[in-house]
Amino acid sequence: MNLVDRVKKLLLAPAKEWAVIAAEPATVAGLFTQYVMILAAIPAVATFIGFSIVGYSGLGPGPAYRIPMAAGIAGMVLNYALTLVGVYVIALVIDKLAPNFAGEQDFMQALKVAAYFPTASWLGGIFSIFPELAVLGILASLYSLWLLYTGLGMLMKVPEDKSIAYTAVVVLVAVVIMFVIAVVAALAMPARTRGF
Repeated sequence: MNLVDRVKKLLLAPAKEWAVIAAEPATVAGLFTQYVMILAAIPAVATFIGFSIVGYSGLGPGPAYRIPMAAGIAGMVLNYALTLVGVYVIALVIDKLAPNFAGEQDFMQALKVAAYFPTASWLGGIFSIFPELAVLGILASLYSLWLLYTGLGMLMKVPEDKSIAYTAVVVLVAVVIMFVIAVVAALAMPARTRGF
């Protein structure tokens, strides 16, 4: 698997690429080292650059607020590590929920979905280099929902009439997991009044 080709095909022709992904053999280590660990680094590094080097000035004039380097690095590393854990946990959830939606339980297929569906979101994380543009990363994340929907049905063999409900439940769980990750990572960041 070529990383650039996989990303391009997932974004431009997701249904065809999910069919390829469903048929190819994979390992946990391979998915993480050849895909997840690379793409998940984009938003972590971009956020560090944006908030510790570039700075955030908000919408008005005035000096930019920068997170101190040590706190920025700690936040980056923690956010990155927790994102990797989050992918694995989401895969467990996808796997365990599949029978509830008439799908097949298969952890490797669930891990493929969890590893590949955040692709657009991770790429959109590049906008965090300029904190004022970070909202564009959120828009990119919306496309990841489509990737999740198309991937779940195909890889977990969920009937089409149950795909929307399955996707909604997985999204809800993923949002909770990502919220917990964001809160834990934010604990490494200083508040203006607190500092590190």
